Amino acid sequence: MESATQVWNALADALTERYALERELGRGGMATVYLAREVAGERAVAVKAMHPELASALGLERFRREMEIVGSLSHPGIVPLLDSGRAEALLYYVMPYVEGESLHERLERERRLPPDEAVRIVLQVAEALSYAHGRGILHRDVKPDNILLAANPAQALIADFGLARAVGAADSTKLTKTGTIVGTVHYMSPEQVREDRGIDERSDVYSLGCVLYEMLTGAPPFLGRSVTDLVMKILRTPPAPISAVNPLVQPALEQAVLRALAKAPADRFPSMRQLAAGLPRPV
Repeated sequence: MESATQVWNALADALTERYALERELGRGGMATVYLAREVAGERAVAVKAMHPELASALGLERFRREMEIVGSLSHPGIVPLLDSGRAEALLYYVMPYVEGESLHERLERERRLPPDEAVRIVLQVAEALSYAHGRGILHRDVKPDNILLAANPAQALIADFGLARAVGAADSTKLTKTGTIVGTVHYMSPEQVREDRGIDERSDVYSLGCVLYEMLTGAPPFLGRSVTDLVMKILRTPPAPISAVNPLVQPALEQAVLRALAKAPADRFPSMRQLAAGLPRPV
């Protein structure tokens, strides 16, 4: 399946009884997103069609298992899974369309956020992730693109458990060859980039720490000239002090962020709940 038209037609045929495609919303490293509307009910939804390389590395049965796990999550801070399936060689899933913008879009426009607002966003996301962790479900791809800032009511939501878990379950050798996961490296924990076994919720703590660092400073904790350079910094280099970039950040907040970004999982907050408890309360 090569062209955008072929992808559109395959999806439209597979979804015709439930959803009507309206337009493409965007393309990422792992999926193309479409706006659609329920045939019955007229609710707007987002349809995410995984790129063929990811679909091939994952396989239909693993995809179904991961979607079943994600579908069990029910929390006001998590964008729910509504539907999933296969359209020819494509694997897709459906979630509600969230009116608002992603945190990535907000940071593209404003670069950094006031500390109190950054902490409020992280507290909302941490609560949702804590709920998922309590059910043994990690996200594995916490980043500004996957944090949606709903307009009404104002709420930070964590999205794309489905895509993140699919990548985690896929054949990593196939994904590495195609470069599918390169776009998420900035927010990966050291144990993720090493591909350690037994990764736990402290990896999501690290990734959320990266997001908070970026909201406070205007950039992720590590940047690199290449993926290899970036990975080596994640593994070996301490992050630059936050207060040197943003003097509005109080020492207690900086210390909490740096603890979340510790190289060794044992040196981080052991859970999202404890990360939240370690952050100074916003005014």
